[in-house]
Amino acid sequence: MKSLNLTFKTNKGKKHLLKLSYANSDLDAKTVRQAMDLIATSNLFKKGDEQLCVTPLSAKYVDTVDTVLFNDATDK
Repeated sequence: MKSLNLTFKTNKGKKHLLKLSYANSDLDAKTVRQAMDLIATSNLFKKGDEQLCVTPLSAKYVDTVDTVLFNDATDK
């Protein structure tokens, strides 16, 4: 499964990862950067007094591959 991982800096200087599992996989860097800027200015994500998405740092697609060793739950 492919996901889009957006990394932001919080207002306390920590890193925060926003992982989008069902994002369009054909987005270019300019589009993603604009979306991250919009997320940062919207102040939507807070935890207590910490703003989680203040400064966009990076964006990347991550492709996860499942390797099944065995599966006894299949119908026989």
